[in-house]
Amino acid sequence: MADIRTIGVLGAGQMGGGIAQVAATAGLDVRLADATIELAQKGRAKIDAILGKQVEKGKMEAAAKDAIVGRIAPIGSIADFTGCDLVVEAATENVDLKLALFRRCDEALGPHALLASNTSSISLTRLASVTSRPARVIGMHFMNPPPLMKLVEIVRAVQTSDETYEAIKALAEKMGKTCVTSKDAPGFLVNRMLIPMLVEACFVLQEGLGTPEDIDAGAKLGLNHPMGPLELSDLIGLDTVLFIAEVLHRDLGDSKYRAPTLLRNLVAAGWHGKKSGRGFYAYDAKGQRIAPA
Repeated sequence: MADIRTIGVLGAGQMGGGIAQVAATAGLDVRLADATIELAQKGRAKIDAILGKQVEKGKMEAAAKDAIVGRIAPIGSIADFTGCDLVVEAATENVDLKLALFRRCDEALGPHALLASNTSSISLTRLASVTSRPARVIGMHFMNPPPLMKLVEIVRAVQTSDETYEAIKALAEKMGKTCVTSKDAPGFLVNRMLIPMLVEACFVLQEGLGTPEDIDAGAKLGLNHPMGPLELSDLIGLDTVLFIAEVLHRDLGDSKYRAPTLLRNLVAAGWHGKKSGRGFYAYDAKGQRIAPA
């Protein structure tokens, strides 16, 4: 299999933008797409601003920043992925949306190209089944935020070939990541372990056992976690946490994955966490936490 030199990233939000930044930093040419060219351009501008702060702090040379951003090309259509060696889909966790996007990417890509998803819970086997290249489909689950987190969870669909797996593992390592490998099962490795903790912390809050600050401090100082479960949920997005919990509860049938009413109500209110300005905590326009919500 040829080296992966040009990749497409589908989704220019928090995860997709981060993946594009990591790939461009590793020297890859990146085509960044979203629902519109304007959203793709906005994603690239955000990466430019993030790296600009590194330049201001003296942690990066301006020329290095310009080179990274220069390797990211916003595009306006999935059809513009033609010629990419790999496309990484990083759209919203919605199975119907991802199935539709995989079909369109499959049509746009050359026969040699690989197709990956950053999904945190949706079956890669199902996504692969709607393409003409099932052996070339794989999960490439980056942790949030991709530029800072060292882990990539590689998920093998039933159809994924050894050649595809080795190519993606080598690519992730080229990006400076450590890889773990999971079979295609609900929640894979990381979220299978993480979601019960997040929903239980929400139950603890719902039952009034402690404040958000005390719950998070208990995890950070008592369990030596870098972030508490409620602030981590806000970072991930409460809508995403709820979606994964529902997938795990439905597919595994275990009550430890059930979602508490408080989480459902926050999502119903549109309080999705840091990205919406309010979740378990409230955030200012710069994403800085200001108070318990």
